Amino acid sequence: MVQKSDEVKIPRLGDVVRGSKTGQPIMVLFDLIGRRWAMGILWNLSDQDCTFRELQTRCASLSPTVLNTRLKELRAAGLVEKSTDGYALTDAGRELYTHLEPLGEWAGKWAKEL
Repeated sequence: MVQKSDEVKIPRLGDVVRGSKTGQPIMVLFDLIGRRWAMGILWNLSDQDCTFRELQTRCASLSPTVLNTRLKELRAAGLVEKSTDGYALTDAGRELYTHLEPLGEWAGKWAKEL
């Protein structure tokens, strides 16, 4: 893991991450978005910008410490940015969401079959 100047650790290409010793791009992404509440934050920012408190309310059991950490990580990864209305997805974050949304739909169908 590379440590950014603001002490935020995010996975980088080539890093050993969960499920991969080679740090392939897809595994680096899965490591980042697979962290506790990262996907929930992305999902909640997909339809509107939110303040810190709004995000915390939307993600009912999310502690302020975890939310702060995830926002720092997602900002360092270029997926989330500060906006005039709080936090927003970047263009890269919106593009990622367009790929995650069909996966969420597939998971819903899959869950019914289990």
